[in-house]
Amino acid sequence: MASSRTLVGAIDQGTSSSRFLIFCSKTGELITYHQTEIKQLLPKEGWVEEDPQEILQSVHLCMEKAVENLQALNLSVSDIKCIGITNQRETTVVWDKKTGKPLYNAIVWLDTRTSSTVDKLIAKTPQKDKDHLRAYCGLPITTYFSAVKLRWLMDNVEAVRKAIAEDRCLFGTVDSWLLWNMTGGSKGGIHATDVTNASRTMLMNIHSLKWDPKLYGFFEIPVSVLPEIRSSSEVYGSMKTGPLQNLPISGILGDQQSAMVGQMCFNAGQAKNTYGTGCFLLMNTGNEPVESKRGLLTTVGYQLGRNKPVVYALEGAVAIAGACVRWLRDNLGVIKTSEEVEVLAAKVDSTHGCYFVPAFSGLFCPYWQMDARGIICGLTQFTTKEHIARAALEAVCFQTREILEAMGEDSGIPLKSLQVDGGMTANQLLMQLQADLLGINVVRPSMPETTALGAAMAAGAAEGVGIWSLDPKNLSTITTDTFTPCIREKERDARYSRWKLAVQRSMHWETAEEITGSQPSLFSTFPGGVFIISSLAIYMLSEIIPHR
Repeated sequence: MASSRTLVGAIDQGTSSSRFLIFCSKTGELITYHQTEIKQLLPKEGWVEEDPQEILQSVHLCMEKAVENLQALNLSVSDIKCIGITNQRETTVVWDKKTGKPLYNAIVWLDTRTSSTVDKLIAKTPQKDKDHLRAYCGLPITTYFSAVKLRWLMDNVEAVRKAIAEDRCLFGTVDSWLLWNMTGGSKGGIHATDVTNASRTMLMNIHSLKWDPKLYGFFEIPVSVLPEIRSSSEVYGSMKTGPLQNLPISGILGDQQSAMVGQMCFNAGQAKNTYGTGCFLLMNTGNEPVESKRGLLTTVGYQLGRNKPVVYALEGAVAIAGACVRWLRDNLGVIKTSEEVEVLAAKVDSTHGCYFVPAFSGLFCPYWQMDARGIICGLTQFTTKEHIARAALEAVCFQTREILEAMGEDSGIPLKSLQVDGGMTANQLLMQLQADLLGINVVRPSMPETTALGAAMAAGAAEGVGIWSLDPKNLSTITTDTFTPCIREKERDARYSRWKLAVQRSMHWETAEEITGSQPSLFSTFPGGVFIISSLAIYMLSEIIPHR
């Protein structure tokens, strides 16, 4: 049994920030952490990039600062016994294995530049079907996944093509980039990933857990650039530099799967939803993959040891959740800080018929409609910024309900409660709206850092480390808050039906533009007070939102 001073570090490298957190292995208590923001680069519309070197440097900085915090608490660095990694998934990095330099910026998961690449790939399939590869990898052919981004890089970046031709190119998701650099880089760094991250590339066979010739052959990607696939909990290598030098890196999980472990969704039918930049809902489906017929993703949930069974999950991915609040803050100036959205939305008792579909990057699960665009509909002269703020929060909840309904139909397992985590769960109003619109209890842990906790648990439980028990009773300090539905089923379903109508109005917008050959008018053909999120929307909102 580990002592109360036995600690585990967790790298949490997300879309908007990097963090290093230190947990007590006996109780799961968060001891200290440090966080730093990551700059997103937006060179063109729909393009989202990050600097791989900045990502790496930010992680090193967070580790150094967290260790300083630990020492200020009179705790010893030697109490930290291992490190886990959890990371933004699908984000694609390519680098030169001889110099260690990135060959291009990291292409972030929500980047949509690959739309034309997707069209070409779908056109290659016998039935022109985006689901052609689902039987092998569990995923549709969309802009979301890493193989499509890597294919774009090979088609468009000469430095990548040349490095591949000269056998200098390595590919990986962010976990692989960090692991390779931290275990030696060009001087013997470990080029590996875990099964959860590999399951998001479209290149791993969901059944065999190996890179599949049918998949990498379809994308025409050389297997030589791919990392070794390992379990989520084993010793991959050791830190070569910094204040935690020589410590084993012994856990890797994609961020959403890591939250699933941190929420202890170890039984089939348990589900968690993480509310961050996007919204990601995973349901444990046991030891056999469930193929979705309703637009969900079949993914690996976790494999906690090289010789342990793999656990699968169904996933629903929503591209825009917290990003919708950020849009209200940064683009419209409705709020000064993200936290203000709860205060603003609470000033009205309903949206009074206003619905917000934040399809800024198209619609993800269960539609996979990349030509959709964001709309606000049901506007009247009575509509205020308070109604729009509340509609933005409800949009997160409605999207979650759509995914949960699809999961129930695919899995045959009715969900009795939903476990939640992520930054947005601090919003009390959002959590109550979620319970109301789902009709089931929403359970929030008092310690919200479940994503990093999952990575720490996987690292501490690894064979050869063995300082963390995965028995839920072990995490004695984690308590929960429960939000209970308080509206009638009839009202819940009526509001949901109106939301579904709004979603239909958001679809095929790009097609409509191509047909008309012009920009839409604010007063044009869409019924129900619909407008499209664009520069024209600012003018329409001028009577609702005060100038700043």
